[in-house]
Amino acid sequence: MEKVETFIKQFENNELNDRLIDIYVDKDKLSNQKFRYIEALKEYQKVFGNEVDAIFSAPGRSEIGGNHTDHQHGEVLAASINDDAIAIVTKNNTTEVNILSEGYEMITVSINDLDKKDNEEGTTVSLIRGVLSKTKENGHNIGGFNAYITSNVLSGSGLSSSAAFETLIGTILSGLFNDMSISAIEIAIIGQYAENVYFGKPCGLMDQMACSVGSLCHIDFANPADPVVEKITFDLDNAGYSLCITDTKGSHADLTPDYAAVPTEMKSVAACFGKEFLHDIPEEDVLSHASYIREKCGDRAFLRAIHFYEENKRVKKEVKALTDNDIKTFLTTVKNSGDSSYKYLQNVYTNHQVDKQNISIALIISEMSLGDNGVARVHGGGFAGTIQAFVKNDAVAEYKSSMDEIFGEGSCNALKIRKYGGIKVM
Repeated sequence: MEKVETFIKQFENNELNDRLIDIYVDKDKLSNQKFRYIEALKEYQKVFGNEVDAIFSAPGRSEIGGNHTDHQHGEVLAASINDDAIAIVTKNNTTEVNILSEGYEMITVSINDLDKKDNEEGTTVSLIRGVLSKTKENGHNIGGFNAYITSNVLSGSGLSSSAAFETLIGTILSGLFNDMSISAIEIAIIGQYAENVYFGKPCGLMDQMACSVGSLCHIDFANPADPVVEKITFDLDNAGYSLCITDTKGSHADLTPDYAAVPTEMKSVAACFGKEFLHDIPEEDVLSHASYIREKCGDRAFLRAIHFYEENKRVKKEVKALTDNDIKTFLTTVKNSGDSSYKYLQNVYTNHQVDKQNISIALIISEMSLGDNGVARVHGGGFAGTIQAFVKNDAVAEYKSSMDEIFGEGSCNALKIRKYGGIKVM
């Protein structure tokens, strides 16, 4: 246990610079990170006192390939980014978990009351209770603690702020009560459980896995209880490109049915063959039964199923391209992935509001602005939120300007891929 003032002095005296650069990669943002940690420590001190057990971090994530494949036990390529949620934490030797997130009211959850509560669905408290419950159910230790949390992973941005939060809570429990012995993969599965069962969102496992495991990783969800994770070594900056994420400021309100319809329709195609997931059916069988599937499930379900199979192939192609340092093939495949999401997966805008097409606008402006200097695609779940672009380094400033002009100052951000998932910072 350390004093708040001790940590603050270490940040102010530049003693932790190497640690921060190791985590966040971007030296240009070092001063911002130091300020952020110092402010979090001060806010923690106001509420919880001067004793600190540890500081934890969990990153947001960027989906590189595998758009809406994880929930069908497919393959994805994802990366942790250098936007994250951090927590200043101490045990409180009680049965209560007290969490104060920046800008919100205090949340208190008793570790003796971890049953799902229907009236909490869709709330942060449901995620906390769900992570606590599943961690305990899995045989790990839990206990009471106090935490102050601040995050620069924008909510609704497609960078998985909720998965970062779930990973953060799981990492705290691992660090405080289990000597950091809970694996990153298990923490991801616990987070998905909390979001599916307690929060009420039928998400796949990719978000939590990318946030928890870290780095740039290829994940095969053929067995979701034991996914195969392969870390990929590739220096995007050295290849001459930056990863840019643009928040198009589209509203996620009332979009849960749109998100839920994607796995539901894919599963309806699988059900035609007596299976639950598309992974268990050869693509050739789906193609040869096209008429029957269209009649029984509808055209969109058929198109979404074909997207699943072709997207899995693209993920493999992207992984090989990165392994071979073949940036040209990688970028071409990223563009093909985006085209498939738009035309066949159909998650760029909701059919319920065809007059609101933020992502469509961002994609056409990107295409016009970038030319041969990069490629762009829908990012994450889709329907609203963000797009992703791989942009030549010397074209980033112009691209950012074109995006900010349409969607507002600061909408476009150039990010780094960090090598850590959920970690104990110190």
